[in-house]
Amino acid sequence: MKPIWIVDDDESIRWVLEKALARESLATRSFANARDAIAALETETPQVLVSDIRMPGDSGLDLLQLVKARHPGLPVIIITAFSDLDSAVAAFQGGAFEYLAKPFDIDKAVELIRRALDESLREASVEAGPADTPEILGQAPAMQEVFRAIGRLSQSNVTVLITGESGTGKELVARALHKHSPRAAQPFIALNTAAIPKDLLESELFGHERGAFTGAQATRRGRFEQAENGTLFLDEIGDMPFDLQTRLLRVLSDGHFYRVGGHQPLKANVRVITATHQNLEQRVRDGLFREDLYHRLNVIRLRLPSLRERREDIPLLVRHFLLQSARQLGVEAKRMSEPTLAFLSSLDLPGNVRQLENLCNWITVMAPGQTVEVKDLPLELSQGKEGTGQGGALEPSALAGAALSTGAGGVGGLAAAGAVGQASLADGWLGLLEQEAAAMLAANQPEVMTVLGRQFESALIRMALRHTHGRKNDAAVRLGIGRNTITRKIAELGIAGARED
Repeated sequence: MKPIWIVDDDESIRWVLEKALARESLATRSFANARDAIAALETETPQVLVSDIRMPGDSGLDLLQLVKARHPGLPVIIITAFSDLDSAVAAFQGGAFEYLAKPFDIDKAVELIRRALDESLREASVEAGPADTPEILGQAPAMQEVFRAIGRLSQSNVTVLITGESGTGKELVARALHKHSPRAAQPFIALNTAAIPKDLLESELFGHERGAFTGAQATRRGRFEQAENGTLFLDEIGDMPFDLQTRLLRVLSDGHFYRVGGHQPLKANVRVITATHQNLEQRVRDGLFREDLYHRLNVIRLRLPSLRERREDIPLLVRHFLLQSARQLGVEAKRMSEPTLAFLSSLDLPGNVRQLENLCNWITVMAPGQTVEVKDLPLELSQGKEGTGQGGALEPSALAGAALSTGAGGVGGLAAAGAVGQASLADGWLGLLEQEAAAMLAANQPEVMTVLGRQFESALIRMALRHTHGRKNDAAVRLGIGRNTITRKIAELGIAGARED
């Protein structure tokens, strides 16, 4: 994580903030004037910038204007005296994250910087993405057709609708379309519309203004703004709420949108690629999806084959995933015997490529020898073919019942079904937590403490709210935390369903 920059001509303020942030294990870098900070911006950037307004030479507002022009996603906190509140208003209009009025409480200052830090890391996570598009593997004729389609669309900005079963690799194809398009040097932003609560999805897509709703403590850019000049991939578009479909249609029609709570139209220069595993035509007939939006999205349709339609690719994919898992964990890659490969190729694997990848992650950790035999596979898999009576079809949950997931491409999901019994995790949830942390550390994933800490807090608060039927204050009492703390956490973690007692 990059340091927090403090820009203030008052040495005592710089010293106090440096010491307070050091106690939080946060790195800092200080500047006595805006000129030095502007010079440093030529070669590096901070995670968060904290700047006084009134300084000799360039002011904090000058610095804010320059930062927002070069790095629009960088949170800037302005320090102002009470007599400078008019300037604070100007700072908000210039895109400041928040302001600190002198004299300020140091604990509140650290809490504010923490919020800005969370926002900065969120922005970085959605904009960075993988440096290279993961390789799409496939020699089957059905996949060769997909590759040809990507090639034909390589120099086009046309809207594409990707269809196919869950786990077939729709996001990989979307990334490939972006990588080989004229927009390749610009951001690729992905959003799973089914994974975002309905009441947060509008803000996630279009952003919001400060104060637009409870918890909107700062202006936030939405995914359309983050993807400017690049590509926005909307997965599971069939699950988008009907009222939001209208807003999306308007953006696709005239290229303009409003932030939630905003009054100024924003121009969007974004290529939209969508994906779904559902039958959109049927959803249109059922009145669940707008027909006019369907026709806007269905300009070019690209269907991905299921793994059942490309069984000859399974040995190739298995070798790739076993090598990938071994590299991530720093161990020797395992191999499958020919009978085991033949057995896997005979299964239907309804979870498709994702299910196969999770299986290879499990094998890397749990299989006893370097050569994997059929008897080394999870019991639900090796015994399931006889029990299903459907040509070996297994539910995806058979490989994910006890899984811990660290996200796409990671080494989470190592404790797949059967792993808990075989690993004999006597430590209960602590053992699972240690296993997940070990997998993330082995994969060199960043901010392990932050990621797992947020998941832990979110799980506790969601369970407490469920126990109190959504009563926020009652949940805070049960958890032993303050009312303000749970309110802040609910907003930060995007938890829906809470209400006042």
